Amino acid sequence: MLYLHPIFVLFVLLIYGCSSQQLYNTGQAWQQNECNKIIDTQEQNRCMASSNTSYEDYKRQIQETKDAK
Repeated sequence: MLYLHPIFVLFVLLIYGCSSQQLYNTGQAWQQNECNKIIDTQEQNRCMASSNTSYEDYKRQIQETKDAK
């Protein structure tokens, strides 16, 4: 199986003009793939929970952080 480094994948996506939402979704898929490699079930569940934030929620959290500054 061919392994593509995540930075390379993001670079290719940027070149082809993907939206920030597409990039976010790609990052989430990569994180979930990494979560699946965790052996400990509780740790894997925590990892998956942190990678299940919707793009809209992510944008809202970023805006709230900016507004708090």
